[in-house]
Amino acid sequence: MDKTYLRAEILKTLGQPTRLKIVDFLREGERCVCEIFPAINEEQSNTSRHLNMMVSSGILFRRKEGVKIFYALKHPEIIAIVDLATTIMVQEITGRHSLLLAA
Repeated sequence: MDKTYLRAEILKTLGQPTRLKIVDFLREGERCVCEIFPAINEEQSNTSRHLNMMVSSGILFRRKEGVKIFYALKHPEIIAIVDLATTIMVQEITGRHSLLLAA
């Protein structure tokens, strides 16, 4: 696989609202799945599906302790990607707001 495809897969995985909620929730560190789904206000089965996809794409790390499963961001750089997207979003909203005020 070429690196362009792999980069696209990472960005595609991040480009979904539930997965962005998961990344935001895991900013502070590792959490049990039992904490994740209520915090992001999603059903456990839906959350588990997204968590598995994020593990497969290399965004999350998973470990098991007894019957509990814990997830954490595998690469802290993921936060930087999400924060850059937030910065761009704010700039776009601000720019559009300014255009509306000028009209």
